[in-house]
Amino acid sequence: MEKFSQKSPWQQFWYDPKKRGYFFQFLVFFAIFGLGTVLVTNTQENLARQSIASGFSFLGQEAGFEISESSIEYWADDSYQLALFVGILNTFKVAIIGNFLAIILGIFVGIFRLSPNWLLSKLSESYIELARNIPLLLQLFFWYAVFTEIFPDVKESLNPIPGVFISQRGFFFPIFKEHFIWKWVWMTFIGGGLLTYGTSLFLNKLREKTGEKKSLLPFGLLFLFVVPILIWFFGGAPHELDIPQLGGFNFSGGMTLTPEFVALMLGLVIYAGAFNGEIVRAGIESVSRGQWEASQALGLSRWQTLRLVVLPQSLRVIIPPMTSQVLNLIKNSSLAVGIGYPDFVAVANTTMNQTGQAIEAVILIMGVYLFFSLSTSFVMNRYNRSQQLKERGA
Repeated sequence: MEKFSQKSPWQQFWYDPKKRGYFFQFLVFFAIFGLGTVLVTNTQENLARQSIASGFSFLGQEAGFEISESSIEYWADDSYQLALFVGILNTFKVAIIGNFLAIILGIFVGIFRLSPNWLLSKLSESYIELARNIPLLLQLFFWYAVFTEIFPDVKESLNPIPGVFISQRGFFFPIFKEHFIWKWVWMTFIGGGLLTYGTSLFLNKLREKTGEKKSLLPFGLLFLFVVPILIWFFGGAPHELDIPQLGGFNFSGGMTLTPEFVALMLGLVIYAGAFNGEIVRAGIESVSRGQWEASQALGLSRWQTLRLVVLPQSLRVIIPPMTSQVLNLIKNSSLAVGIGYPDFVAVANTTMNQTGQAIEAVILIMGVYLFFSLSTSFVMNRYNRSQQLKERGA
């Protein structure tokens, strides 16, 4: 201690790991800040030299272009801000529906891959090898060509069941007519989903503390079905259908799934489902064979063993790589521009071409996908932590 006190102040600072760490962090921060300042300054000077306006004020200007598919009301005379928001909603819709279907497909493919049935196992293996080794963009082109070249035109639409029509313009099918109560039914359903998730977390914590296991099924049925049905019933129980009608060059009424959306969904789901299937297979095989033998010795069937014993344990191996695939599907959805689906990248590209605000458009694209990725990672990491082994307190 006496020897250390004889060192100079600089030596005392340098040989302190904590202070030395702060020093290097400051240097890195200063270097990054300086580099960023230089880049921003040079960019502003170059834009000013070429008389190109910078900033995001263009978002309030009239967009002047149509968007072929929108989840909210949008017209060409609306602002760029609303147009970009429509693109965000379209990307969000693709991400939610695509990941849900890809995970479900991956679970079944992964299970079938390990099936004792030779034909089922080989079909699953062939699908995985085929889908994973064909570039996603080519798959999107293929499915889009199938819908635009093979299916008939509007006037010769296929009508497999009453009210449902299939043509080159897409799939048309009936939906319930607009009524104010449907908004409340959907809001109640979404709220019920959140309540069900919260209840599952509470029941899991209760099981960790007491060892008592309570079923989530009654709560799920109540929140997701009983309450929305009661809202629908007391709201007048509307049940009239809006059936598609052929008029001119296209159908009007009902609901439409465009060829672009269907082709994008098929391409993304089939491609991501193959990777998810391999992840599920690896997760199941990570559970020791003794778990299967012990479960069968207790009289459980193969399906019961898989559902009650093996899959819950394999989740700890499945979730981390599955998170990467969920993120990949979200980012791969930007390939929608190749087949004309108006996702956020497509709308941002149109905005960039019309306004010349290339840097701002790229910043918006990066920001939106960064937000989607970080949000997804947060949710998946929380779920992953909930599945990890925890010791019960005494």
